Amino acid sequence: MKQIDFRRWGLGLCLAWVSALCGAQTYPAKPIKVVVGYAPGGAVDIVARTVGQSLSSSMGQPVVVENKPGAGTNIAVKSVIAAEPDGYTLMMAANALAANMSLYKPAPFDAERDLVPVSMIGRVPVVIATGAQSGIGSLAKLLEMGKNKATPLSFASPGNGSTPHMAVELFARAAGISLQHVPYRGGSPAITDTIGGQVPLVAVNALEVLPHARSGKLKVLAVLSANRTSNFPDVPTIAESGFPGFEASVWYGLVAPAATPKPIVQKLHAEVQKALQTQEVRERMTSVGGEVVPVSAEQFGALIRSERLRYEKLVREANIQPD
Repeated sequence: MKQIDFRRWGLGLCLAWVSALCGAQTYPAKPIKVVVGYAPGGAVDIVARTVGQSLSSSMGQPVVVENKPGAGTNIAVKSVIAAEPDGYTLMMAANALAANMSLYKPAPFDAERDLVPVSMIGRVPVVIATGAQSGIGSLAKLLEMGKNKATPLSFASPGNGSTPHMAVELFARAAGISLQHVPYRGGSPAITDTIGGQVPLVAVNALEVLPHARSGKLKVLAVLSANRTSNFPDVPTIAESGFPGFEASVWYGLVAPAATPKPIVQKLHAEVQKALQTQEVRERMTSVGGEVVPVSAEQFGALIRSERLRYEKLVREANIQPD
């Protein structure tokens, strides 16, 4: 009896694998939905639509972006976790996927258990900028003023627990300076008040600050990525400014429900890698201040894990609370 049961189990496993493989060969047979946890028009939305358009052309099915903002992207993440794991519901995730497991109590999900990494897409650097009339003309001046712990400089961000907020908190600890966080409901109002002089500094992603820097209303003091960005070629990175190894970028990548068949995940990964090699996708990423990062799904999973640990430590030490 035990032998018969074992054979049945083995036969069932083989049939399941064959079924998944056949499904991957016919996949996709209908439109693919990419969930975005932010409102339309932002960096994540633009990246999702750019990659989606390329995938639609190569895979022969529409790729539809569905925006589900709210709860720091937790609403979007939970909807993807609960979706049918058939490759037709994906999510364009960013840093919040790793950070929210520590920010929110109890943890709203376990990204490493509930989701599977499909493919990393790229990075867009966080930048620190100041109003043209603030008198803070350089990162060196910011560091000098930041040493005054009695009256710390304030900086605006898109909100508590946002990637720019976390990035500057990491930087302040590395530099040994005091900065006072002023959370806003999004990058746009934070930028508006910085231009108006209500707050001296703002931390946002490069996409949001670009038009204001070009108009001269904002001056970018530092780029928090590992390398300089083509949009601000004369602006030093934090690493170049005396903090080697420091990096805090906004990263983007596709994830799927955990039980999505491996052959489908592999097919999606291969299609995304092809999309990342196209001139259109590369130019679009450059236009928003970023770069494509073609790495393996395993490397993307390792990034999510390492980011979770880094944010976990920061949230605990800085006592960061979500909005």
